[in-house]
Amino acid sequence: MTAIDHYLLLVQPYLDQYGYAAIFAILLMESMGLPLPGETVLISASLVASQGKMSLPFVIATGWCATVLGDNIGFAIGRFGGRRLIGRYGSRVGITEQKLQRAEDFFARYGPELVLAARFIVVVRQLNGIIAGSAGMRWRQFLLYNVIGATLWVSVWTLGIYYIGSHLAVALPWIQRGGYVLAAAIVIFLVYWCIRKRKAKHKESSL
Repeated sequence: MTAIDHYLLLVQPYLDQYGYAAIFAILLMESMGLPLPGETVLISASLVASQGKMSLPFVIATGWCATVLGDNIGFAIGRFGGRRLIGRYGSRVGITEQKLQRAEDFFARYGPELVLAARFIVVVRQLNGIIAGSAGMRWRQFLLYNVIGATLWVSVWTLGIYYIGSHLAVALPWIQRGGYVLAAAIVIFLVYWCIRKRKAKHKESSL
């Protein structure tokens, strides 16, 4: 079975039956914190679009809207429910204490600006909004980085797959590595930016 057949077999029945609604629903719920295969859905939808059975602009728009909206719902859950709500109901939808702790440690270590890079990191991606909300991050700040991260992530898994087409089996590992490299580059840049920002504040306070 080729890589193309693998992805189409997993998701195409849902795409055939529900179309763009399937893309929206799965990506929305994944972005809210549920352990669903968002990347697989985008890859499959892009392959279907490359065959002329779906519109690539609609796939991109649907994926982007669902991702941004889902993350913001997750943010609201974290802000108004916090750990109490997650601890009580999280295990029912796959949000274990271990996953939550890993995401919180990542967030605490690198800072809220890494909401942007979190889109490319498994587990952190799903819990990104919830952690940002429970940590008290400002919503406007979260929205800015979330929109940028969602745009990059959706673009990688739609435009990249659409134009690669039949070469997916060879190119997919490189695309995955490219996503990790992009996330790493974003992390490095933001850490550098945060350090400079803190140094500037310290310098101003010492004057």
